[in-house]
Amino acid sequence: MAPLDSARHRQGNRSRRLAVLLTTFVAALVALPGVALAAPAGQQLAAADQALLDGVRLAGLWEMPAGQMAAEKGQSRVVREVGAEIARQHEELDRLTVEAANKLGATIPTVPSAQQQQWLTEMKNATGARFDQIFVTRLRVAHGAILPVVTAVRGATRNDVIRDLANATNKFVSDHMLLLESTGLVRYAELPPAVLPAPGEDGLIAAAQANSAPQVGISNTVIWAIFLGALGVGGFLTYRLFRRT
Repeated sequence: MAPLDSARHRQGNRSRRLAVLLTTFVAALVALPGVALAAPAGQQLAAADQALLDGVRLAGLWEMPAGQMAAEKGQSRVVREVGAEIARQHEELDRLTVEAANKLGATIPTVPSAQQQQWLTEMKNATGARFDQIFVTRLRVAHGAILPVVTAVRGATRNDVIRDLANATNKFVSDHMLLLESTGLVRYAELPPAVLPAPGEDGLIAAAQANSAPQVGISNTVIWAIFLGALGVGGFLTYRLFRRT
């Protein structure tokens, strides 16, 4: 009887091993769809997407206090009104930017850049008509600089959250430029010329177009191959398990 007991024991071990393998494959099949959906292609964060998040966040960090200063110490009524409106709109845009970053798990700046802090100091030290001119000039140049970034990223991003943020930012930036121009203080002849990168040159547009490059991931064909392969192995193991028991 000993050999019989031993055979049964070995058969029980094989059955348990097959059951473990089958359970593993079933778990893999359950987990596989989750892996495929964890980072859909439309939500992957590219370098240009992060650049937009950072740029819009930095703009708000210094233009909100700049607008508040203009509302309080602007010499002309229109500058005070424009400053208050830009500060108010930047609060809304900053909220949208923070929400987008949280959705994507992205880190964004918390303080203005060194140059932006210098601009704020310059405004704090200015008064009267000089303040009005500095405020309008600094903000108009800054808005003209970020607009191509927004447009380039909007045209190439694969990320739905970034696309929505770019749409909102484009409207805010355009409105702010019109508000600043309504003061009559924009010196158009002194605005920096538009810089368009040559074909193949690295730049804002090239950076945004990086979103269009093929991204490494698991294709649907591979997913289905793994799924069908696991299903076939699972069926074979199930057959052997029940055949031996």
